[in-house]
Amino acid sequence: MIFLLLICVVALFAARLTILHINDTHGRAWPWNETNNPNIGGFAAIATIVEEVRKEVESAGGHVLFLHAGDMNTGVPESDMLDAAPDIVAFNMMRLDAMVLGNHEFDKPKQILARQMKLAKFPMLSANFHDPEGVVKPEPYIVKDFGDVKVAIIGLTTEETAILEPLHLKGATFANCVETAKRLVEELKDKVDIVVVLAHLGWGPEGEGKTTSKQLAQLVNGIHVIVDGHSHTRFETAQVVNGVIVVQAWEWGKYVGRLDLEIENGKIVSHSWRAIPVNLKVYKGKDEQGKDIYEFIDKPYEEHFYVKTVLDYFRQLGDERLNTVIGRTHVLLDGERANVRSKSTNLANMICDAMMWKVNADVALMNGGGIRASIRPGDITVRDVLTVLPFGNTLYVLKMTGEQLMKVLEYAATVKEGQGAFLQVGGLTWKSVAGQVVEAKVKGEPIDPNKVYVVVTNNYLAGGGDGYTVLTNLPGYDTGFRLDSVLVEYIQTVLGGEIKDYDSSPRYIRE
Repeated sequence: MIFLLLICVVALFAARLTILHINDTHGRAWPWNETNNPNIGGFAAIATIVEEVRKEVESAGGHVLFLHAGDMNTGVPESDMLDAAPDIVAFNMMRLDAMVLGNHEFDKPKQILARQMKLAKFPMLSANFHDPEGVVKPEPYIVKDFGDVKVAIIGLTTEETAILEPLHLKGATFANCVETAKRLVEELKDKVDIVVVLAHLGWGPEGEGKTTSKQLAQLVNGIHVIVDGHSHTRFETAQVVNGVIVVQAWEWGKYVGRLDLEIENGKIVSHSWRAIPVNLKVYKGKDEQGKDIYEFIDKPYEEHFYVKTVLDYFRQLGDERLNTVIGRTHVLLDGERANVRSKSTNLANMICDAMMWKVNADVALMNGGGIRASIRPGDITVRDVLTVLPFGNTLYVLKMTGEQLMKVLEYAATVKEGQGAFLQVGGLTWKSVAGQVVEAKVKGEPIDPNKVYVVVTNNYLAGGGDGYTVLTNLPGYDTGFRLDSVLVEYIQTVLGGEIKDYDSSPRYIRE
């Protein structure tokens, strides 16, 4: 009898909490295709996962939190053109509990972010963000009281947002995350049982002037869980640092992270975590009829009918916007395959110039194979730009010495004409003879091997694509700015929407 009573008393102070989480979705509200992996992701399938887990956990007396660790914005045209309204409405329908502001929430003017926050039925958090203009006013944290357990959710945004996204901040600042977290944990320690930090910090790499989630766990006592984003890290297991559970669900909604916590008397006594694949598949080859065969990594998830219906409507709106005229050209902008893979063209030069302009770089590097079409004289639509640049590549900024830059050119000089690796450049002129670099200048001055240059490329080349392995493992970061959107902005802002001519002079001479 006493034993049973003890069990009942313990049960009164026991709780089960499940945290579902996504991060860095970047506008991918709809399913999309990757090489040998068709029809993956999408918020309608994620909605099905969330609904299934809620029913399972709540029917057993547990509680569910659904969290987004930042960077909802920037990535897919249909979302970008509608200022992520499709994403937010879908999250509303999915009953998202909270989202932290990521650095890409500041890609557009703060007034747009303020409208997004108004549309959202969930709080967008950031305890270390301060806007002196008062346009954006995120809550620092929220408290969820489930009766048998109280949970605080603190939002922290990477301090490097001030460096990555300076254009629209207008004096807004990001305080040190460690100091901010210490202050709030102290404030909340007697008010809640569990402290969750919803962080857009990144697991790594470490760097001056920014805090990683690993460092936060090491330096701040009193945090129980960190749900992280920003670094697009693919966790195989939950990390435990200084007793803090740290999780992250890779990128783009390919996975939904699921963290199950058993809590007794305000303490986590056990946890388990896994990443749920959102219709990811393994390519198994072709059948006898030549049809591709795929095998789901996990079970397949149907799209939630209501969420899919709403997103389909938004996609139709997005399709209409793709026909939006963004400018006009009086000349052919040459993106023909044979030309951009063998010589400078006016369109290739324009793209490189746009890349440099967007991030104030010294040099731009672009693979000719990334330019897929020309733009004929007449009106230029968003669809035209996406036809030229269909890959969704983002701008990647590197700091390179002149010696390292020369190594890039030495490799590019060996690339045969007609190959996609043929190098298009901005801010740079160079010459090769018989596969050897004989001259190279940045803004008219010979390359100084000891000088550090700011170089912008695309994320494909930065990852070693087309054989440019010399670009890997260098100091730098992915801005998240889509190359196609940058070109649209350049045409409208710098060129005034009217192209009467554009420089097609050779920036690379090969003999």
